[in-house]
Amino acid sequence: MKLAVAKDVAAALAARQPVVALESTVIAHGLPRPLNLETARALEGEVRGGAATPATIAIAAGTAVVGADDALLVRLANDPDVAKVSLRDLAPVLARHGLGATTVAATVEIAARAGIAVMATGGIGGVHRGAERSFDVSADLEAIARNPVCVVCAGAKLVLDLSLTLERLETLGVPVIGYATSELPAFYVRSSGIRLPHRVDDALSAARAVREQLARGAGIVIAVPISAADGLDRAQAEAEVARAVRAAQDAGVSGAALTPYLLGQLGEATSGGTLRANVSLLRQNARVASQIALALAT
Repeated sequence: MKLAVAKDVAAALAARQPVVALESTVIAHGLPRPLNLETARALEGEVRGGAATPATIAIAAGTAVVGADDALLVRLANDPDVAKVSLRDLAPVLARHGLGATTVAATVEIAARAGIAVMATGGIGGVHRGAERSFDVSADLEAIARNPVCVVCAGAKLVLDLSLTLERLETLGVPVIGYATSELPAFYVRSSGIRLPHRVDDALSAARAVREQLARGAGIVIAVPISAADGLDRAQAEAEVARAVRAAQDAGVSGAALTPYLLGQLGEATSGGTLRANVSLLRQNARVASQIALALAT
């Protein structure tokens, strides 16, 4: 896989300065226009504000771009034909020189190849509800397990089976460490009620654990709860997710379309509350990721 590494990213890596990778699916498929482009720029600003270099990752012109420039961010935000690129899609999209926005799984792999140790995202994918029948499990989990990258996120998406997601990560040997929390965050909700075996309370402590895990050649998850001011009520959110799951079953929605459908239903039910929460947690995760990257570099 050919990498096109931006000059500022390459310089930071060569000087062993902190770099934070950012996924691009949230730009192309996760947020509406023009909020998607505004948020992409804001996330890069959060990383720079933390004294790190942002590297938004995407696919363009037959290369894996590590550090998209503003022109590419604009394309990702506005082109209706941007492919959503997970691991299975990397080779086909690269081969046809297509434009692609990378998921967590693809971003983690590309970041690892570029030598970037930390990435920030919203929430990771995981084991879907009903996976015992559908076998629907996100590629994010194995990608994190086999690539030495720290993924800073707000836990896993609320619409997933969070207990099974955590169990799968344990089986894969991926530590999930709560950041100033002892419970697994659930994306828009501060806590899922699921206890985590490990907790840190600052970036320096997180960096110590990250350094040990990356030295093993494997990834790690730092789970940061959304701010109390922007989080959704847990009971209300769970009730709306259950309703959305039933609606998806009635509509025959499955596979890659399921998570966007469920999140869309949840957004409608909360009158846009999930949209505000999404931007909030994205920005917070970018800040925490830059702090961890800085601690790793010192």
